[in-house]
Amino acid sequence: MTEQRLTQAEFTKLVGEVERLSQLRDQEINREQMEEILQELKLPTDLVDEAMLQLRRREALAVEKKRNNLITMVVIFGFLIVIATTFFWFKIQRQALNNIYVNPGQSKLTLQTNSGMEILNVIDSQKNPEVFYRVILQDAPIGKKLSLGCNWINSNGEISHQNSYQTKEINREVWPTSCKYKFNPSLPMGSWQVEMYLGDRSLSKTEFIVK
Repeated sequence: MTEQRLTQAEFTKLVGEVERLSQLRDQEINREQMEEILQELKLPTDLVDEAMLQLRRREALAVEKKRNNLITMVVIFGFLIVIATTFFWFKIQRQALNNIYVNPGQSKLTLQTNSGMEILNVIDSQKNPEVFYRVILQDAPIGKKLSLGCNWINSNGEISHQNSYQTKEINREVWPTSCKYKFNPSLPMGSWQVEMYLGDRSLSKTEFIVK
C-alpha cells in the first residue's frame, strides 16, 4: 500500500473531520441503549420500530415541505418579476404615447387636389368637396403604429362623421398624418370643428365654416 502524505493544512482538516465524526458517534444511541432508556421510563420497547418509522416520515415530510416552500417562493418571485417587467413595459409604452404632441398652427384643412398647399377656412358644401385634415405629429414613437381617430363636429354640436384608422409603421419622429370627410349640401351650415385624437387624448382641434 502506497504511503499517503499530507500537507500541514490537509492534516489539520483531517483532524477536524475525525473530531466531528467522533462527536457524532458519541451522540448516537444504539438499539440496546434505546430499549434500556425506554424501560427506565416505563415505555413499551416493541414500539421502537414504528416510532422510528414515524420519525423518518416526519423528517421526510419536513424536507419535502421545505423544498415545496422554496419552489413556491421561486414561483412567486418569478411571477412578481413578470408583473414588474410588464408594468414597466406598459409604462414606457404609455409614456411614449403621452410624449406625442402637435405644434399650434401645423394642423390644416385642405382639398385633395391641392395636396395641402391651400389652407381652407371656409368649405363650400355645395361643391361636394372631399376635405382632408392634415396634422403633423411631433415626437412620434419610431417603429410603432398609432391608432388615430377624427371627429367632424357640425354646427349643432353633433358628430357628423368619425374616422378611425391606423398609421403605417412610423420611421421618423416628425410624422404627417391625415383624416378626411366628403361634404355635401345636406349638411348643416355654420361653425364646425374637427378634432384628431389618440385614445382618449385630443391631439389637435381646428374650427372652420361650412356654407
